Amino acid sequence: MPQLKRIWLTINPQAAQAWEALLKQAGLTVDRQVNYTLGLFENGELLATGSLFGSIIKAVAVAPTHRAENLLTPIIQGLLDRLDTLQQTHAFVYTKPATSRYFSALGFQNLVQTGQISLLEYGYPDFNDYLSFLRQHKRPGSAAAIVMNADPMTKGHLYLIEQAAQANPTVYVFVLSSQQAFFTAEQRLAMVKQATATLTNVVVLPTRGYLVSPATFPSYFLKDQADLNLAKQQALVDAQLFQYKLAPVLQINQRYVGTEPHSPVTAIYNQVLKATLAPTLKLQIVPRLTCAGQVISASAARRALQTRDFNSLEKLIPPTTINDVKECYDHGN
Repeated sequence: MPQLKRIWLTINPQAAQAWEALLKQAGLTVDRQVNYTLGLFENGELLATGSLFGSIIKAVAVAPTHRAENLLTPIIQGLLDRLDTLQQTHAFVYTKPATSRYFSALGFQNLVQTGQISLLEYGYPDFNDYLSFLRQHKRPGSAAAIVMNADPMTKGHLYLIEQAAQANPTVYVFVLSSQQAFFTAEQRLAMVKQATATLTNVVVLPTRGYLVSPATFPSYFLKDQADLNLAKQQALVDAQLFQYKLAPVLQINQRYVGTEPHSPVTAIYNQVLKATLAPTLKLQIVPRLTCAGQVISASAARRALQTRDFNSLEKLIPPTTINDVKECYDHGN
């Protein structure tokens, strides 16, 4: 009888090696961005595995010689039990399309599926709750959209919003809800709202994990360490979820992005957006705002904060949010 056990990847090299081998046998990329892993063992052999990263179920695999057996159910139930212990009522799962039917049988709902990846969710609040939230903030007529991390909000972000606001009756600005950032999701949302308070046709909204998140686009948060081929596949998941599920609810017909000279992952995302959204939606690529010949970026603002270089910071941050940025940083340190 197989036994379900936790695999401690950081302190058990032998188990970690077996785990990596199983993922490769299943045709999965070895992804160590996990913080809880279970394995189903029989006579010392690892037959199946699954992991959590926050509330995201990932790296789910069954040994090719045991796929006829129902080994996924105890793995997934064990992971859901772990989330229940942590009082997490919602989960995403990132898996291969061929495996998605097993999750559907366990109550997971499909959000989007490409040729290589399926994204499903389980529990509450769910995607329908998010769509209801968006409908409550909908303005009449067509609109444009911007998705940003704003970590922190910079003059470059504000410039992009202003360009969109001048050309569209309504602009929905989605601020990432991920906590994998220098500033919290709540702080970043407040910064963007304050900086755009005078732009009456701008509506600032949280993404709640449904755009550029560890669930929809995990490679985005790995930056220079990201596998660019994998990032391209994940970017397609995110782009299709936006195009087919989110944009129609708010009558979005344009998406605005800034040019990306520094981040290869973000540059790939822009390329995928351009190829995927056409012809349904138009992608507007706006040249990035510069200061003293340098592109204004959130990373430059963070460096200025960390070195207490407030003269440089004031050139990068909107005056409406400069004090809040300082206070948020000081409070967090």
